[in-house]
Amino acid sequence: MKRTGSVAKVRQQVKEWKKQGLTVGLVPTMGYLHEGHKSLIDRAVKENDRVVVSIFVNPIQFAPNEDLESYPRDIEKDTELCTNAGASLIFNPTPEEMYPNGFSTNVVMNNLTKELCGKTRPTHFGGVCTVVSKLFNIVAPDRAYFGEKDAQQLAIIKRMVADLNFDIEIKGCPIVREADGLAKSSRNTYLSAEERQAALVLSKSIALGKKMVEDGERNAQTVIDAMKKCISAEPLAKIDYVSAVDALSITPIETYSGYVLTAIAVYIGKTRLIDNFIVDIDTL
Repeated sequence: MKRTGSVAKVRQQVKEWKKQGLTVGLVPTMGYLHEGHKSLIDRAVKENDRVVVSIFVNPIQFAPNEDLESYPRDIEKDTELCTNAGASLIFNPTPEEMYPNGFSTNVVMNNLTKELCGKTRPTHFGGVCTVVSKLFNIVAPDRAYFGEKDAQQLAIIKRMVADLNFDIEIKGCPIVREADGLAKSSRNTYLSAEERQAALVLSKSIALGKKMVEDGERNAQTVIDAMKKCISAEPLAKIDYVSAVDALSITPIETYSGYVLTAIAVYIGKTRLIDNFIVDIDTL
């Protein structure tokens, strides 16, 4: 497996692969890889001849008061995981390589970015859309892989690909959880032992809400209120949002009908964590 920070070298390598008729998968990440990322790489390796993993802590998706500087990084550990998973190339650029002096073009989406994380992180998805667009143009993959834990991000990227006519198949991959239910996240490393235990309230509330819907509850506010009550019982937890939205348009719903995303963001101490469940009411 190779590792490079050069846009030109990535393009050269991908062109060589495509001349050989090989398919290319892309797994975009910010590094500090865990089993959730590995599940994306595993699927990409299974479905493509070659796999590129991008590792880039994207500065333009962080607000000034967020954790850009403290975001965990370990490129050597990441390289080992990618090698063992069968990836072909790591693209690990510097901010200067991705955003050279004078950079002034951004990709901004309306509508799908207004709810959930977009409410409290209003600049976040502009940064995500911009960097993912750049990665798509640099790597030109046949398929790209994203985790369903970031469900709003996944919906936004699917919409962006459709709107901008990217010839790329977007693959959503299931949430990977710890044995006790906590969704795997690079930010879990911020948690103290006490906070790590308190963080279980996220998966507990998700399980509660999902069971209510599966048992026949269709009033969204009833489900949301029950989940909020569950989370609020944990002293270390502070709710950012609990919301039910149409899973494709990310617009709030009053009644569970069709394809619905129920998503939460909760601060455990100073660490913001997210989780969700998606149900297709027509298949229940």
